Amino acid sequence: MAERKLAGKKVAIVAADMVERVELIQPRQALEDAGAETHLISLEPGTIRSFDHFDPADELKVDRAVEEVDASEYDALLIPGGVGNPDQLRGDENMVSFVRDFFEQAKPVAAICHGPWVLVEADVVRDRRLTSWPTLQTDIRNAGGNWVDEQVVVDEGLVTSRKPDDIPAFNDKMIEEFCEGKHAEQRGKTATSR
Repeated sequence: MAERKLAGKKVAIVAADMVERVELIQPRQALEDAGAETHLISLEPGTIRSFDHFDPADELKVDRAVEEVDASEYDALLIPGGVGNPDQLRGDENMVSFVRDFFEQAKPVAAICHGPWVLVEADVVRDRRLTSWPTLQTDIRNAGGNWVDEQVVVDEGLVTSRKPDDIPAFNDKMIEEFCEGKHAEQRGKTATSR
């Protein structure tokens, strides 16, 4: 049995249709194996359709709709990728506010692949070092972030990775940062703190 480092912690996972299946399933399993309770939060109740790149995959049960939750209920946040998923999330005012609140509450956040698009919309990448799928680098730089091409990047409680191949390293750093808990510097780098 895996060491239950995250026992007693609750992690929010935000996703919508077209989420990259492996970027949700594998990190979620790693979190649960480490003892965390996870909730899949989406734009609406019901189910979402995951994808394997451009091919439809499993339907996943949504635990809670974003209107029903508050960041104060959770210890950390995971944002998986997929091309369509973060584009839908960043278009929803409630979701963007929910994500921003994790930064304002100094809680750790992990985002992979296209997931950092939501961070750009939440205006929380300025003066941060992070990575993503390569096509997001201009958006991240335009939002004031320092984009780098590395397997996994950690910046004051924010963990980012580029693609599914990075998931093992991503999971290790995500669990490490989620174990550490709040990072005071996380709050200091939000737009509302400037």
